[in-house]
Amino acid sequence: MTGDDKRLAGPAALTRPMNVPAEPAGMRLDKWLWAARMFKTRALAAECIDKGRVQVNGQVAKRARDLRAGDRVALRQGERGEMAREFQVLALSATRGPAAQAQRLYAETPASIAAREQEARQRAYHAEPAQAIEQGRPTKRDRRELAAWQRWSASVDD
Repeated sequence: MTGDDKRLAGPAALTRPMNVPAEPAGMRLDKWLWAARMFKTRALAAECIDKGRVQVNGQVAKRARDLRAGDRVALRQGERGEMAREFQVLALSATRGPAAQAQRLYAETPASIAAREQEARQRAYHAEPAQAIEQGRPTKRDRRELAAWQRWSASVDD
C-alpha cells in the first residue's frame, strides 16, 4: 500500500490487516439467516420472514430489519411453521461460509434445544395423519377404489 492509498483508504485501513474484513455493526435479517445457514437461499429466508415466522427481540420482524450482536431471534421453520427455534446472535457475517463458521454466529437457547428434542421424540412415536395423505390427482387404481366404494355405499337418495 503506497502513501496515497493509505490517505484514500482512511484510518480504518491503517489499524486493521488488509485480508481481514471488518465485522459490520448491523446487517439485514434475511442476509444473516442465510449466512448462518438457517436457510438454503436468501429468498427462502425472506419468504419465511414475510410469512411472519421470524421475531427479533419478541417483535415480528421485516427482512430489512437491522440485526445486531446480542439480539434474540425466534424462528419457526417447516411447511406449516411447526419447528420453533430460538437463538442468541453472537456475531455477524456478511458472507456465507462453511457450517463450522456459521455455527459460531449464534447460540441456541437451552429451552429451544429441549423443545426441539421433545418434538423429535414425539415424531418418532406418533405418525402425523396429514403426512400420510398423498397430494395430487388420484391414480387409476384410486379412482376404481372410489367408484367401488360409492357403488356399495347406502344413502337416503338411492
